[in-house]
Amino acid sequence: MPQALPKKIISGVAVTSLIVLTAAYFPLIGFFCFLALPLTAFYYRATLGRKNGLIVPALSMGLMLPVLGGASPDILIIVELLVLGFVLSEFVEQRLQIEQIFVYTCGVVFFAGILSLLIYSNFSGTQLGTLISDYVTRNLQLSVKWYSQAGMPAENVRIITESMDTIRRLLVGIMPALATAFIMFSAWITFLLARSILTKKGLYFPEFGRLNRWKAPETMVWGVIGSGLLMLMPAELAKTVGQNVIIVLMTIYFFQGIAIASFYFEQKQFPRPLRIFLYSTLVIWHLMVLFVVGLGFFDMWADFRRLNQPAESDDNDEGKME
Repeated sequence: MPQALPKKIISGVAVTSLIVLTAAYFPLIGFFCFLALPLTAFYYRATLGRKNGLIVPALSMGLMLPVLGGASPDILIIVELLVLGFVLSEFVEQRLQIEQIFVYTCGVVFFAGILSLLIYSNFSGTQLGTLISDYVTRNLQLSVKWYSQAGMPAENVRIITESMDTIRRLLVGIMPALATAFIMFSAWITFLLARSILTKKGLYFPEFGRLNRWKAPETMVWGVIGSGLLMLMPAELAKTVGQNVIIVLMTIYFFQGIAIASFYFEQKQFPRPLRIFLYSTLVIWHLMVLFVVGLGFFDMWADFRRLNQPAESDDNDEGKME
């Protein structure tokens, strides 16, 4: 074993543990810490190899479990995000097609999450539905408390509190789609950041072509139509299935919308700081999120990037989605 390797493993464990602790004890920035977790797992898997790269997240969680009070739904989420980064790095290294990488990664993480919840539910003696419902309720209560402390008008806080049961039922019903969307978003962010970091460090990262030319399969529109019809049915189960399907599909169209935005940012040669600001706005501002989803959905007919026209020769290789 090279002499520098143990130091790299120790530094990886320290960085990962610090991110886990920050996510656990500082909820306001916890979301960004959660997004950083798969990136650390990806980076150390890519730079240290499979065996040593696995030591970093495994040892980190072994150290953090006693500190954080043992297994809990939040700990399961942290573990799943580390698994996401590791698995994503595995599939990237195999140089699969970009769609295969994301489908396989999200599939592995989603079903591993379901299995983990079932095991946790069995050991805790709590039914899976109750476990999810209690978790959603607890987070809603924390959100209301935060809104109140942040200065939200008392009337608005009262309305949210009175609607708590309705909101909880809705969130529990669409939890599979929300989990899938979060996994997809985390994988997308991790992929882009890992590519940028590894490339700048002169490390290997496969070439996947111009990602801002990517588009979803046109047949996916039938899934949108079908899920819309399900949501119109009187049966509660049909509505729930339709809601879950359309959330997942809209997430995919969101990625296509971002690709379209990236395409035009490149065409107009926007400077990097401006691109970062615009990407942040498109992702965070809910109205812009809806706009980006619509952009991706209607691209099938509008062909905003003129991809269906004969391609012009272009030797410029800067067409990657940032």
